[in-house]
Amino acid sequence: MTTMTQTNVQVYAVFIKASPEQIWEAITKPEFTSRYFYGSLVDSSFEAGAPYRSWSPDREKLWVDGEVLDSDPPRRLSYTWRALYDEETATEEPSRVSWEIEPQDGGVSKLTVVHDQLERAPKTAENVAGGWMYILSGMKTLLETGEPLSS
Repeated sequence: MTTMTQTNVQVYAVFIKASPEQIWEAITKPEFTSRYFYGSLVDSSFEAGAPYRSWSPDREKLWVDGEVLDSDPPRRLSYTWRALYDEETATEEPSRVSWEIEPQDGGVSKLTVVHDQLERAPKTAENVAGGWMYILSGMKTLLETGEPLSS
């Protein structure tokens, strides 16, 4: 797994023994995100212009809101990101999260996540820097073994 983080751009890449379609489902289906993304439940049609929401496991609290900017299943997804789970990050400007899925030989896909446009969201940049590695490790483990990284 590779990681590059700066103040305004964070890039994470990982190879997963899964098809682009399987990875797309893991990104867009709440039954998957709940098992590797801190229990969050994603909610969107994942079409350009649609709202993007991420809810707490009990759906009582909206953790993240945004708007889908670009969607090309199962290759690319990009949306704005405003973290509402923290008082400081909730007041910041939205940033952007982009997922790129590239098929490789041997049933492996390369997943690259870019979290950028963080110039006006310094607390968000700091907050998510450690979280993305855990999320991607959890997704990889879930897709390759069928079991979550932690329970």
